[in-house]
Amino acid sequence: MSYPQLHMIIDGEKIPVAHRRVHTVVNPASGAALGDLPLADQADLERALAAAQRGFRLWRDTPAAQRAAVLTGAARLLRERQEEIARIATLEEGKPLAEARIEVMMNVNLFEFYAGECQRFYGRELVRPPGMRSTVVCEPVGPVAAFAPWNFPIGNPGRKLGAPVAAGCSVILKAAEEAPGSALAVLQCLLDAGLPQEVGQAVFGVPDEVSRHLLASPIIRKLSFTGSTAVGKHLMKLAAEDCKRTTMELGGHAPVLVFDDVDVEQVLKVMVPSKHRNAGQVCVSPTRFIVQEGIYRRFRDGFVEHAARLRVGNGLDESVQMGPMANPRRPEAMERLIGGAVRAGAKLHTGGRRLGEQGYYYAPTVLSEVPQSAPIMNEEPFGPVALINPFRTEEEMIAEANRLPYGLAAFSWTGDCGRQRRLAREVESGMLCINTTALGGSDAPFGGVKWSGHGSENGPEGVMACLVVKAVHEG
Repeated sequence: MSYPQLHMIIDGEKIPVAHRRVHTVVNPASGAALGDLPLADQADLERALAAAQRGFRLWRDTPAAQRAAVLTGAARLLRERQEEIARIATLEEGKPLAEARIEVMMNVNLFEFYAGECQRFYGRELVRPPGMRSTVVCEPVGPVAAFAPWNFPIGNPGRKLGAPVAAGCSVILKAAEEAPGSALAVLQCLLDAGLPQEVGQAVFGVPDEVSRHLLASPIIRKLSFTGSTAVGKHLMKLAAEDCKRTTMELGGHAPVLVFDDVDVEQVLKVMVPSKHRNAGQVCVSPTRFIVQEGIYRRFRDGFVEHAARLRVGNGLDESVQMGPMANPRRPEAMERLIGGAVRAGAKLHTGGRRLGEQGYYYAPTVLSEVPQSAPIMNEEPFGPVALINPFRTEEEMIAEANRLPYGLAAFSWTGDCGRQRRLAREVESGMLCINTTALGGSDAPFGGVKWSGHGSENGPEGVMACLVVKAVHEG
């Protein structure tokens, strides 16, 4: 399969390169160019805003059953096009095909769930004296500006599009320029399923130009962003100028608390593949392994052994377990952070180097006894590196888990039921996994606390984030 011709989608029209600036999309497995992506100018953005304004007036009054039918139809088309869309994602982002196929199905499940939620925007009637009536109703917030990153090029656009469509909002999606083909394919499924052309737009461009232009417009009433904490803080400031609602899913640095009452080998069988999913380029990737002293050496040595056996290569090869990193910035970041940790005194057990002469491959890496002051212990590495340190007591382990200002996801492994309840209460994160890594799900809210953002995607909460509550009092 060849890589598709790239375009923007504005008011139902596929906008080509023509006279516009371009971004060249690169295959991270080889470094070869895949195609040129047109970048929006101000006229393009104004046209998208005007279409979104018309689309909102149309879609907010569309019956729930019709909105549900579009989402259900898009889910069916995603199933039918699963292999095609998965291959596009692997070509432009690098992840193994098996992971890309799962990502398509994440959208299928989410769209089907949101189709059901269309029927469940319940209000309520308040108890009032005779002659008085008070009701509480939910209404769509308005046109949404949605910004999606490159690491889940299918799933992130699905989240950004699905909730506004279910709620009755229009949406302008700016997905990552590094991986645009997947996002376009997801939006096309919605359009082919009957989404009015004014309701869903896809633009690309210089990120700061696009965000400033869209967020300066009074047409946009909500910002939805997934990405780094630094960029998220910048966008929140722009959104605050017009009091726009925000849903922010920002950076993480997930701790993994491993206590000495577990089956070490079983934990390793689950956690090593989870750490290296998408080459560690996952906001909820388990990274800081906080291991109790009694099993520390066994856990560390076993992790090294499992990680060193991982097969790294082109994601189109079905036997590959980890693909390349998505862009040249990521291996450079790995070299800086891992090199800094080693210079600070950390022990390097495996990895710590680039692989091959082409593409952006980096070896699975394990560091131990990493000083707390090393940048990699405080800055999200977003790559295939595990940091393993020993701790003595439960209290020390929880303190380390909560030490950073991030609070997106956390993991723990213990057979002690009392400890499980204590961890659920005391670990500061938007999502906590105990004896599992299955933290996602179409019906489960996905979001963080502290510097990891606010608001949730997925679940009923994802749709409610696109609704406003109105109290109506009648005398």
